[in-house]
Amino acid sequence: LSAGIGSIWGIRSARRAPEVNQVDVPIDGLPPDLDGYQIAQISDLHVGPTIGAFFAQTVVDTVNSLQPDMIALTGDFVDGSVEHLAEGIAPLGQLRASDGVYFVTGNHEYYSGVRAWCRKMTELGANVLLNAHHLIKRGGASILVVGVTDYKAARILPSHTSDVDAAVKDAPDSDIKLFLAHQPASYKAAKAHQFDLQLSGHTHGGQLFPWNLLVPLVHRFSRGLYSVGRGWVYVNPGTGYWGPPMRVGVPSEITLLTLRRPTELG
Repeated sequence: LSAGIGSIWGIRSARRAPEVNQVDVPIDGLPPDLDGYQIAQISDLHVGPTIGAFFAQTVVDTVNSLQPDMIALTGDFVDGSVEHLAEGIAPLGQLRASDGVYFVTGNHEYYSGVRAWCRKMTELGANVLLNAHHLIKRGGASILVVGVTDYKAARILPSHTSDVDAAVKDAPDSDIKLFLAHQPASYKAAKAHQFDLQLSGHTHGGQLFPWNLLVPLVHRFSRGLYSVGRGWVYVNPGTGYWGPPMRVGVPSEITLLTLRRPTELG
């Protein structure tokens, strides 16, 4: 009986609208023009056999209602080809943020035809960062958004080898450096570049009990906000789910991160 109740609860938890988790990120030296800057993060949506346009539309409507300054899409958005999932992913074309939408690939894009998916995400209005960067200006301040391909992309497509050095090559000076990488493990390659904030996903926070207890043993950064050197890593536990439509103990999440001057946090 308890197993049955747990399964029903897990299915309901997976299928309901993701929670919005609001996270303040204190950054030393943050310019006043960027104090209160908000980034909405969606990760691991996994549109596929059991997640379609209805769920994606719910996510999009929620994110747009937050009116973020920018939107970060940190990989694993699909489990299937563009041919089969174009309709399911279409609501992402409605995402709106004053400073744009930025997408980096996850490992599941490489299982599903990554080149076609990168073209599709571009068609939907996202800035696809394949070891590349983009400069955002806000008043007298600036944010360098750096995005890399999936940490293990080279195993499937060598030309997409994740390369932080290439991503920042010839990048202009900026006040803040934001790093988008699907897998938290990309922090290892990013250490030398001293990013202020890394946004990742991939782990799902374990998604199900007891895996949520085991994931931290495999991933140094498994869920939530971590201090790393003079910067931060935030791991979104997944806006959708992977595999069985169940979540137990780890709810799905849309993250709203707000950059703050430490003095503003008291």
